Amino acid sequence: MNTKQFKFWLFLAILINFFLTLSLTPLFNLDEGAFSEATREMLHNHNYITTFLNGEYRFDKPILIYWLQLLSIKIFGINEFAFRLPSAIAATFWTLGIYFFTKKMYNEKTALISSFLMVTTLQIGLIAKAAIADSLLNMFIAFCMFSIYLYLKEKKEKYLLFAFAFIGFGTLTKGPVAIMIPLVVTFIYMALKKEIKEFFKMVFNIKGIIIFLIIALPWYIAEYMQTGDKFIEGFILKHNLHRFTSPMEHHRGNYFYYIPVVLIGLIPWSSLFIAYLIKLKNLIKNDFVFFGSIWFFFVFLFFSLSGTKLPHYVIYGYTPLFIFMALMVEKIREIYLSFPLILFILLLLALPFVLENVKNTEVYLAYIAIRPYFNWFYFLSFIILLILSFIKMKEFKIVFLGFASIFILNYIGWIYAHARAIPVKEAAVWAKKHNIKKVYLKTNLPSFSVYFNKITPKEPKKGEIALLKITKTKGYKIIYKKGLIALGVKK
Repeated sequence: MNTKQFKFWLFLAILINFFLTLSLTPLFNLDEGAFSEATREMLHNHNYITTFLNGEYRFDKPILIYWLQLLSIKIFGINEFAFRLPSAIAATFWTLGIYFFTKKMYNEKTALISSFLMVTTLQIGLIAKAAIADSLLNMFIAFCMFSIYLYLKEKKEKYLLFAFAFIGFGTLTKGPVAIMIPLVVTFIYMALKKEIKEFFKMVFNIKGIIIFLIIALPWYIAEYMQTGDKFIEGFILKHNLHRFTSPMEHHRGNYFYYIPVVLIGLIPWSSLFIAYLIKLKNLIKNDFVFFGSIWFFFVFLFFSLSGTKLPHYVIYGYTPLFIFMALMVEKIREIYLSFPLILFILLLLALPFVLENVKNTEVYLAYIAIRPYFNWFYFLSFIILLILSFIKMKEFKIVFLGFASIFILNYIGWIYAHARAIPVKEAAVWAKKHNIKKVYLKTNLPSFSVYFNKITPKEPKKGEIALLKITKTKGYKIIYKKGLIALGVKK
């Protein structure tokens, strides 16, 4: 397959996976709903410094993603496409960054393959069109790390200044993590190469520090002036230090949490990742593989030790993996390349029968909501994909696996939405249609507020209407229910 053909497939993958599917499902909770509702409230309260969620301070993340989402909804209106568009654009630039850096370091073929692997990876497909900060942050981390490495190789100060700028924008996107990853990874790399003096010379570059401060500092000062110690306690202490030292919002896991996350998250390319690990001893003789491996393993180990664990944290270290996995494509047998997708399809074929016998009430009710979609098309499409996975396709196998992954991600996401996202949106639409003036949240589903287009406080009084989980309706007279969601009047 020539480069022109592969560019077409890469463009098509980006178009489908990042853009055409932006409105495929309503907003998911918790994160998409929280980010989107905070942005909606910013639109109405005209406070462009401090974010609020249902009328209360939201210090979870800095401001940049909210500003970008605000710009998007001002142009396109309050809808899923607009809230998710900034993430899709960021993911596209992230892809382009991988392409141009890899082309410079290796060759165009490796650049195209690594970019295609990134676009079609399961976890990337999720965050690339999620209305959250992570796609944007990953773009800035990737740009920063590429700039640092280019500076170390070419000693051109412009690359170092770019790195400071990207750290500044990353700090405006998600806070200290955007500083920590490049700082620690570069320190480890340069310490192992016995270049510590050069490291400190880089870190204390005056022009770079000024660029960083010009970008990041004004909002932090403005936020502190507006909210004072509440910002220090809510953002710096709670959502950064405490997030590392203890699990937040029940997001816990053991030290091995990220092993299955990586293996599943990199589907359909998990076998390429395993091939990279097997050949790592020889691969790290290449200087960028050495640098990029430090990058990935630091992120992996750091968040494995963190008290709070979420699947997308480890993605901060994925960028170099796409390049390393591209180097493995021609060193692995075709059947082994297909194996992760084959296994995944078999699990999906078994999924309806597993859910049919689950004993957890909430999971079973979710299954009841999506059971009609486990139909003939579901089984036929996965059986066809399974058969095709065994057929030898030579160079086209990469393209097939990539688009199979895109289909599976979006199809399963659409089915899942019928249990978790669509009922919330439809409840809000029903409440608006019936001229209900106020609804309270007795379950943490902030996307309801987005679709209701009003703040929904937490504690209803007698005679007031609340959004409930169907499993927790005691003390309420139900006036609407669908799937796992109900609206009820407090008795």
